[in-house]
Amino acid sequence: MSARATSRPGGRSARVQQSVHQAVRDIEAELGRDALTVPLIATRAGVTPSTVYRRWGDLRELLSDVAVERLRPDAPPADHGSLRADLEAWAVQFAEEMSSTAGRTYLRDALLGDPEQGNAARCSDYAAEQLKAIGVRAAGRGEAVPDVERLLDVVVAPLMYRLLFRSSDLSAAYTDDLVAAAVGPAAPLRPSKS
Repeated sequence: MSARATSRPGGRSARVQQSVHQAVRDIEAELGRDALTVPLIATRAGVTPSTVYRRWGDLRELLSDVAVERLRPDAPPADHGSLRADLEAWAVQFAEEMSSTAGRTYLRDALLGDPEQGNAARCSDYAAEQLKAIGVRAAGRGEAVPDVERLLDVVVAPLMYRLLFRSSDLSAAYTDDLVAAAVGPAAPLRPSKS
């Protein structure tokens, strides 16, 4: 394999990606989305337009790449003590973040990229990794855990559909219902004996 075919973490390739991504975010914040052009982004990033075209192909693919990086979770999902509580909290947070103006823009941009580049698949992988972490933690507590694919199909897929096509009812009650469909209904509370 040639030296060009591999990229070192923290090497020139990573620096170019970081500076170009930052340029996109800065220009969009300062001048608005309509001002984004490859030459302007390249100038701001300190690279040539040909570098941007060579790496991303076009503006749409660049915006898709930026969106996927922005959609990457910052931290592992919080531990709320049980599978159900962890999934409910995760689903509420996911719905809140993705239904924001920025979240919806990033989702749409991620989907605009070339399917062969895999940006949409990377977004799906982020959700799967978060759900797997919740499942591993729950299994460690001795809880029965649904398959990650089931959680994606029953919890994430309906959320994504609503986020992209129907912005109605992304409430905690809605996400709790999705979790219940995936893991089963909550056990009824037993009255305490006094």
